[in-house]
Order: sequence, then C-alpha cells, then structure tokens
Amino acid sequence: MRSRRPTAEFTIAFLDVICCGFGAVILLLMITKTVQPQILEKSVVEADGRVAELTEQLFEIRGETRILNRDLLVKQEQLDDSKERIAILQAALARSKARYEELDTTRNSNSIIEQQLAIARQRLSEEEKRLLAAQADRKSDYVGGIPVDSEYIIFIIDTSGSMFSYAWERMLQEMEATLNIYPEVKGIQVLNDMGNYLFSRYQGEWIPDTPARRQLILRNLANWNVFSNSSPVEGITNAVRSFYDPGKKISIYVFGDEFTGTSIQDVVQTVDRLNAENTVGERRVRIHAVGFPVQFIRPPQLQTTGIRFATLMRELTYKNGGTFVGLNDFRP
Repeated sequence: MRSRRPTAEFTIAFLDVICCGFGAVILLLMITKTVQPQILEKSVVEADGRVAELTEQLFEIRGETRILNRDLLVKQEQLDDSKERIAILQAALARSKARYEELDTTRNSNSIIEQQLAIARQRLSEEEKRLLAAQADRKSDYVGGIPVDSEYIIFIIDTSGSMFSYAWERMLQEMEATLNIYPEVKGIQVLNDMGNYLFSRYQGEWIPDTPARRQLILRNLANWNVFSNSSPVEGITNAVRSFYDPGKKISIYVFGDEFTGTSIQDVVQTVDRLNAENTVGERRVRIHAVGFPVQFIRPPQLQTTGIRFATLMRELTYKNGGTFVGLNDFRP
C-alpha cells in the first residue's frame, strides 16, 4: 500500500481569501465614513471665549446688583421718612381731634351758660331793665385812655424809608384800628409829616367820612412812599393852620418812628404858639401820637432818633390834650 501525505488544515489560498475580506471591509469603512475629523485646538479656543463671555456677564450682573441694592436702600430711607411723616401727621390729627372735642365741650357749656343768662335776664324787673338801657345808651368819651370826642380827625404819617420798609403794615393796622374807634365822624384828612396830602384834590378840605372812602384811604396808603425828613413839625403846623375851626372838635394823630430835627424844644414852642389855648384853657386841636419802635432794632448807640421821637411826642401830647402810645413791636 502507498502511504498518504498528511492533509494541511489551512492552505495558502485560504489565507489570501481572508486577507482580501478584511481589506474589503476596511475599504468599505473608508468609503462610507462622512464625519469630518474634529480639531481639538479650535474647541479649546471656543470654550475659552465662552468662559470669558460668561465672566463678563457675571461682572455686569454684579454691577447691576450693586446699583439695585443702592436704589433699594434709598427707597427704604424714603419709606422710613414717609412713615415718620405719617406718624407726625397722625399725632397732629389726634391733637386736632382732642382740641375739637374740647372746643365742642366748651361750646356746649357756653350754650348752657347763655341759656341760663337768658333766663336770668327774663327775670329782671322793669326797673333793672330801665337802668340797663340807660347804661347802654351812655357813651364813653374815652377808649383805651384816648379821648374820642372829636368830630374831625387828621392823620400825620411819617413816610420815611424806615417806616415804609419796616413798619408800614403795622401802621396800616393801627390806622384802621384808630378809624374803628370813631364809628362816624364829619371829616377825615391824611397828610405826611412834610404836610403833603394823600389826596391832592382834597387839599385844604375835609374828606367826607363813608365806609367806601375809609377803604380807599387804606388802599392808597399801602403804596404811599413820598419824601420825608422824619420831623412831624411841618405836618402838624400845616394841619393846624389849614383846618383849625373854633366850632369844630379836631384831633390829630401822628404816626412815626424817629425825630431827626435839631431841637425838640423849638418844635414844642412852635406848636404851642400855633395851637394856643383859648380862654378856658383848651387847645385848638388835640394831638395824639403812636410811636413805632423801628429804631430799636439798631445798636443802642444808633437808637437816638427813636428816643427823641418818643420824648417829643410825650411832651406834645401832654401839652395838647392828647395821648402818646408807644408800641412794643413794629411788626404786625
């Protein structure tokens, strides 16, 4: 028998087939691959840029946060102020309510008292009523110590800068108050201390007394700023010479704050000669005065003219049957 050769498990042809198959698979993978290869360096750059952008946004947010916190603090302070004002207003409202209740109680009490007085008056006898009526009809010739028996009144007003700048509103109030103590007179006249008339058409004549003319006098006085030498002698002498009448009761009211004349005694003697006494010892006209303490806002060494005015007016009013009133303030 011939011996057989051993059979080889793998031949060269089989290995070639296997290699060709792997090569085909690799070729197919290379043909079918569509994804581009990524560049790692570019990805790192984009990530750094994103981080920088986010960091910048973070800083902006922090800045806005600080601004908002500051605004919030301001609003909080405003809120606290508003709360404080509300508390003050509430306290004021509570006080007003308490005051109102107090006034209401007082009004009720006054009403009760008025009713009691009305009942008491009804119980008066006829004789008591007659006496009360007689007393009510009796008219006093003095108001606040000032004689008010005159039928004609003349105002002599210092129109100097010190009076007009500082005491004019108070002067108007005193003027109105003086007119009010004379409910009705036969004539009124207004001059400044230089003897100039407030109404030139009434020069040398009396202004008829009516409520409308009184209001007109006060309105025109509000802006009457004419030259003055702060010496009332010219106004007084002009008034006495122009309006003296033995058949009329006349009063002069001098309103001023200072006297800058050379001699108080000369003024007193001049007025004495002009406003001489009659046979029964009465002067032609009464002279009253109201002093406004404007000069006393100045240093003591500069108050001389105000003191001299008070000295002059005290002497003139004493000698001429009038009254001197020194105000304690030139403000309204």
